[in-house]
Amino acid sequence: MELSVIGNSSSAADSAAGGCSAGSCGSTDDQLAHLPEHIQEKVHNHPCYSEEAHHYFARMHVAVAPACNIQCHYCNRKYDCANESRPGVVSELLTPDQAVKKTKAVAANIPQMTVLGIAGPGDPLANPQRTFETFRQLTEQAPDIKLCVSTNGLALPACVDELAKHNIDHVTITINTVDPEIGAKIYPWIFWNKRRIFGRKGARILIEQQQKGLEMLVERGILVKVNSVMIPGVNDQHLKEVSRIVKQKGAFLHNVMPLISEAEHGTFYGVMGQRGPEPEELQDLQDECAGDMNMMRHCRQCRADAVGLLGEDRGEEFTLDKIEAMDIDYDKAMKVRAAVHAGIEQELAEKQAKKARLSSGAVAEEPAKQYRPVLMAIATSGQGLINQHFGHAKEFLVYEASAKGVRFISHRKVDQYCIGNGTCGEKESALAGSIRSLQGCEVVLCAKIGFEPWEQLEAAGILPNGEYAMEPIEDAVRAVYQEMIATGAFDKTRPGMAEGRLSSDAQAIA
Repeated sequence: MELSVIGNSSSAADSAAGGCSAGSCGSTDDQLAHLPEHIQEKVHNHPCYSEEAHHYFARMHVAVAPACNIQCHYCNRKYDCANESRPGVVSELLTPDQAVKKTKAVAANIPQMTVLGIAGPGDPLANPQRTFETFRQLTEQAPDIKLCVSTNGLALPACVDELAKHNIDHVTITINTVDPEIGAKIYPWIFWNKRRIFGRKGARILIEQQQKGLEMLVERGILVKVNSVMIPGVNDQHLKEVSRIVKQKGAFLHNVMPLISEAEHGTFYGVMGQRGPEPEELQDLQDECAGDMNMMRHCRQCRADAVGLLGEDRGEEFTLDKIEAMDIDYDKAMKVRAAVHAGIEQELAEKQAKKARLSSGAVAEEPAKQYRPVLMAIATSGQGLINQHFGHAKEFLVYEASAKGVRFISHRKVDQYCIGNGTCGEKESALAGSIRSLQGCEVVLCAKIGFEPWEQLEAAGILPNGEYAMEPIEDAVRAVYQEMIATGAFDKTRPGMAEGRLSSDAQAIA
């Protein structure tokens, strides 16, 4: 590796993260409680920086930045499908004026929205005039909205002062490598100083600019999240080194994402047959990186025009023609938003108080026994509750229960099994795909489930459970795990629960 890791070290990390130890902050409210108050204020209602917040608070992206200054083998910005959630995808390119109007319309209609980000479809800092004009207007007209930017980092050092000027206190940098040899396999070229630079030389310049920009942001007290795309056989083993270095330089959070490599997207990797990681591979790498870095596991790899809670996209409600017809009184909307946010804050505070009253969450073990961790898939539409029909889910959240407690692991995208209008079971391939996506999970918790998916899940060794509808996710996962211990489920050949529980669950079948 040629990059010399110098400059800010652990002192920078302590300054940015409030002195928290590796893996101890940045995802849940329990962990955030250990951070300095000014850091908590920046993070607690940001759905991308707080795993807890993403159940309650929404975000949106505005697509004002069409140009890009690098080429990535995993990117194709020409492809657009309304149902596709993938970075670089947009349906409408906006001017700054249109972006501001859309932001105010969304904030008035989705009061849970707290964050506005610019993430493309190109690179925001390769389009500085459009990006900063949008931020300037929003700072004046919608001061209650947090502003964020996501960048590849090539132009970042030249823009840090302008970012700080617009009170942008969250920046995401995509850093896939700190080794030019690996970088040349990911980036065929960069556009630098008005010319195209190829291969290893271009990758070295990009890496140097990314690291310089990261250091400059940390020096100004701006929180930095680092995104990394896990590409099997290219940078997967190397990302542990990336995590170590960005942690050392003061990054607040590391988000290791799976490569999206379907051939229909027309990317170089897709056409060449480069595979993405399996869920188990991604989880293993995230766990390895977590020793050096606070990990984000709830990323949805959003479109550049995403709107709503993470995991949902309400962009079709706010197309240009629709927002033109809206009459928005934003002063009034801000009062409504403040009341909604206060209600969410109270709910979160009560939730934290309840957790504090409970034990640490560790499951009591028999002295001579160690119970293995269990993965459970959750169907949820938000608010941290089990509140979704199995067949309506487009994704499942995966939690791990163990003797140490409950932790969020990842999300698994699936095709919706129920097509609406009350008809389920017609999309047999979707059901089979859902079951494949839930590989490794032993329990599915949902609000309701039909007989056919119930039977097929059981046949696959996954126990459906509809008994915890509308219950908080972590409480339910903990309760199911404790019951698995109490009923001797770990002694059975097939993972599952006692027959008595199964007969009780049957009452919840739709």
